[in-house]
Amino acid sequence: MIYSMTGYASVMRDIGAATLSVELRSVNHRYLDVQFRVPEEVRPFESGLREMVVARVQRGKVECRIGLGAAAGAQKSFELNPETLRQLRALSEQLRLAWPSVAGLTADDILHWPGVLGSDTLAAEQLRDACFDALRAALDEFSAARAREGERLAAVLAERAAAMEKLVAGVAPRMPQVIATFRDKLAARLREAMAGGDDERVRQEIALFASRIDVDEELSRLAAHLGEVKRVLAAGGAAGKRLDFLMQELNREANTLASKSADLEVTNVALELKLLIEQMREQIQNIE
Repeated sequence: MIYSMTGYASVMRDIGAATLSVELRSVNHRYLDVQFRVPEEVRPFESGLREMVVARVQRGKVECRIGLGAAAGAQKSFELNPETLRQLRALSEQLRLAWPSVAGLTADDILHWPGVLGSDTLAAEQLRDACFDALRAALDEFSAARAREGERLAAVLAERAAAMEKLVAGVAPRMPQVIATFRDKLAARLREAMAGGDDERVRQEIALFASRIDVDEELSRLAAHLGEVKRVLAAGGAAGKRLDFLMQELNREANTLASKSADLEVTNVALELKLLIEQMREQIQNIE
């Protein structure tokens, strides 16, 4: 299966009084570039989460956003943290002994002191399991989206390749007539220029120029490269770099075909091939 480098997926999980969200999005990129945006509570698990993404994606710029917030309608329960209160009281007494003129802490100061009020928190193991489960589901959805887009891209490429094969197949039967017409015109011009000179010299010049406009080798290579494009599309997997290389080879042969052309129709075919190659190359930039 061919995969696009463009994809999106979003998954949400309710875990107790909290809601965990995982969002994946990607665009095309030369290599694999994975970026994470996670809250501090999830930071200890980032390495393992990154490994999950790398195992499923081979190319593209992938952004993973993980959010953690209160569930809708959830009510937090608060209670005083005895250990924090004890430490705060000890510090306050030490400060009063060292600096008697300093005013003591008010109830408002104490309640707003970090850690004094404890709230319901998620156990680290529970949060870790939820993160991995949500990311696994997001990756499944993400891969399915990339596969659907990849299938569309593969269909477009196959259509363009078929059009190119048809153009190449139409050139080969014309070449004997093209070479014969070119040979007759060249012979007439040479005889006129040489004023009835040596026929052997005329034949040598004709053979030389005929070999220069023979495009059998270019047509064979074009057909071979197009056959490889179809094989790569059928094989699937990470095909983007291979297809991009094949586009370079096809473009080289189309340029040679155009430069050796001695016929307007063959020139037009070469130009049409270059247009189709460029259209395919644009689509290939999005393939993994």
